[in-house]
Amino acid sequence: MVLVLFFRDPERTVGEGVVSPADGRILRVEEKGRGWWFVSIFMNIQDVHVNRSPWSGKVIDLTHHSGGFVPAFNKGSDRNERVVIRLRTDNGIWEITQIAGAVARRIIPYLFPGQELKKGERIGLIRFGSRVDMLFRMPAGMRIIVEPGQKVIAGRTGIAVPYRKIPGKGGRG
Repeated sequence: MVLVLFFRDPERTVGEGVVSPADGRILRVEEKGRGWWFVSIFMNIQDVHVNRSPWSGKVIDLTHHSGGFVPAFNKGSDRNERVVIRLRTDNGIWEITQIAGAVARRIIPYLFPGQELKKGERIGLIRFGSRVDMLFRMPAGMRIIVEPGQKVIAGRTGIAVPYRKIPGKGGRG
């Protein structure tokens, strides 16, 4: 039964702004300076593991890096097996990194260089618990609205949305 749940791939209504590339919990949100942001999302075994594009753009590079299999929520997992996707957007070059965890031993990208992506489109699958990191330039007029510990849904939850008062929500940026 767990395997059936793991391989599910539900249809999603695409959310507003920069959307989450993964289902899971926000591990880190960091401003890197000059409008650049880093967001890290941990996916546990119960989350959907199909990842989605956070923004529309063109795949300019897709690079596989060999590495270890440390639990994806640990700091040492930065050297784990991973696939780095570079996406040319109307807002600069963004990076989405799919990282294998202790159980996950396989990252299956659905992309190829030169492919045009729409926001919310499927970009790949990481088998079992893992992590997705995103480095992106904040689009004009938007702000970060997620924080560590928050649950997000791939393609649906806004990571950064147009800057306006959002009732009941905190935010940064």
